[in-house]
Amino acid sequence: MKPYKTILLSLLILPLPLLLGSCEKEEEIENTRWVLVWSDEFDTPTPDNRPDPSKWTYEKGASGYGNQELQNYTDRVENASYTTHKGLGCLKITALNDNYDGIAYSSARIKTEGLFEQRYGRFEARLKLPYGPGLWPAFWMLGANYATNVWPKCGEIDIMENKGYQPNIVSSALHFPGHSGGNPITQTFGYEDQRFDTDFHVFAVEWDESKIDFFVDNVLYKRVKAADVTDGEWIFDHPFFIILNVAVGGTFGGNPTADTVFPQSMYVDYVRVYQKSTEVQPGTNTGDISSNGSIPGWDFNGPDSDKGLIEPELK
Repeated sequence: MKPYKTILLSLLILPLPLLLGSCEKEEEIENTRWVLVWSDEFDTPTPDNRPDPSKWTYEKGASGYGNQELQNYTDRVENASYTTHKGLGCLKITALNDNYDGIAYSSARIKTEGLFEQRYGRFEARLKLPYGPGLWPAFWMLGANYATNVWPKCGEIDIMENKGYQPNIVSSALHFPGHSGGNPITQTFGYEDQRFDTDFHVFAVEWDESKIDFFVDNVLYKRVKAADVTDGEWIFDHPFFIILNVAVGGTFGGNPTADTVFPQSMYVDYVRVYQKSTEVQPGTNTGDISSNGSIPGWDFNGPDSDKGLIEPELK
């Protein structure tokens, strides 16, 4: 069982470390009291061992999703199931090379659409990523009005994406009119001596009417302010829903190679959503994750100009 209590975020100044390109700017984190309003801890399996249907639904099919992806998304327990990993109750999203329904690869993409959607707050997940060329794990959100405001007018918040051949690098992005497809507002974050596929890490976004902040392991590494967007239309003012998936192939990180080993899984320890205490209705749950901390920086424009491509034996 994972503990809960209300969290109070301290007022502090953090550098924006570990970025592609050096950045000397410092950003201030507000003194914000967050209250947990929704979560899935994945501690108690459902009877069929699939994601809780009161919280998650599935995207299904093999359309390529506009990115030339190769997988067939299914609702099978083989692709999304409860498990225990490193002693923790988790959800496991698994990409397989199994030729299901005549498609070489299968995987899962689960979402809270129609079940939970929220405007503003802190959204976070504790994840352990898969590894290998052609794998594309992601934790992201899509505007709930996408049926009437077609992408990118609905907005997209990519909290975490990873190119499977770069196990120590993740990125975030915002897609909206003026910045979409190959031109989002994006930022990369990485570790010099840690990997995202060998242990769990916390990925989060804090979003309000004026800005969106991105965190890895409670380190603020990117802030996008609405006032600074002068070459696009800031549309992040309506509810979004959460998506977790592992894509195979596509335009982001390329396709699998002979070196890609299957199956590959993304383990999800929890997903939690908070609101500011001043905006929460009485009787909500509470949580305990803090948005502070710091780690050493790494200059991606230095000798390692491959932007973090490292060998599998690095632990």
